[in-house]
Amino acid sequence: MENKNLGLTVAELGEQQLLQRLYRFCEPSMVGDDAAVLTPRSGHHLVVTTDMLVDGIHFSDRTTSPADVGWRSAAANLSDIAAMGASPLGLTISLGLPGTLPVSWLDQFYQGVADCLNTYGTAIIGGDLSRSSVITVSMTALGEVLPQEEILRSTAQPGDAIVVTGVHGAARAGLELLLHPDWGQTLSLTERLALQKAHQRPQPRLDVIQALQHFTPVPRATGMDSSDGLADAVLQICRASGVGAEIQQTQISIPDSFKNSQVLTSEQALEWALYGGEDFELVLCLPLSSAQKLVEKLDSTAVILGQIIAGNDIKLIRKDGTKYFLDLQKGYQHF
Repeated sequence: MENKNLGLTVAELGEQQLLQRLYRFCEPSMVGDDAAVLTPRSGHHLVVTTDMLVDGIHFSDRTTSPADVGWRSAAANLSDIAAMGASPLGLTISLGLPGTLPVSWLDQFYQGVADCLNTYGTAIIGGDLSRSSVITVSMTALGEVLPQEEILRSTAQPGDAIVVTGVHGAARAGLELLLHPDWGQTLSLTERLALQKAHQRPQPRLDVIQALQHFTPVPRATGMDSSDGLADAVLQICRASGVGAEIQQTQISIPDSFKNSQVLTSEQALEWALYGGEDFELVLCLPLSSAQKLVEKLDSTAVILGQIIAGNDIKLIRKDGTKYFLDLQKGYQHF
């Protein structure tokens, strides 16, 4: 990314002044030493997750402002914390930066991170900086969870209901609009902005975990987030648990705008919902009664998608009753 007369660069400012500038976005009691000190509450487990984003691979200035890069980076980590059934404690940021990067880009990036974290009651508690030929963002989020409330991928059982917390395909459509503004001309301005926001400002579903924690007793849950696609989440859970699944096409929540045949065919809408990725919803396997109770507590886009079955077949039941086997290779693959 070139400095197109956007002001002071990070090389001109220097490392120490740069760090002092970024400290204002951090939790004051946590930064300034060699490491942050956290004390999870007695009886809780510490949850740690790391996510990396690279300019030109995960974001670009064609589709994502610096503030949105910050928000999306933080949201990806908070989504992983939610997928474990945990509550966030804080987040560290490690950055590889070109010396020519405008300081204004970095200010906006950190503001986006802070805005996301403030929304979910957590903070930046440290990080690191290095010179790099390309902007590279690595974040590590920490959370805590009671042992009996942990959500893993490996505990699904035949008979469990599969709950999906929201719509799928919206982020993929938002990306399409940002890359190809002429696409989707029949969409209203409100619909276009909503789809773009789904891509640029995803919402980690920590609210779902809070809802589960109010159950008495808290139910056994298996799951993960759907950042790599709805089909990928179902497949990964089944592989880890040694089970199969049947999901119903008619139960997949898609954006209302997809129901306009002038925007997408039904097959394209299904493809984007299953394999589009970056929707950051949760896919949870629960005993049926708990699943029904959870869906009632969430908004109308939350559904029971299907059920876990014995064996290893993972299939979608189409509207006409025919069966379609999910394909892991269709989801996002780094290599």
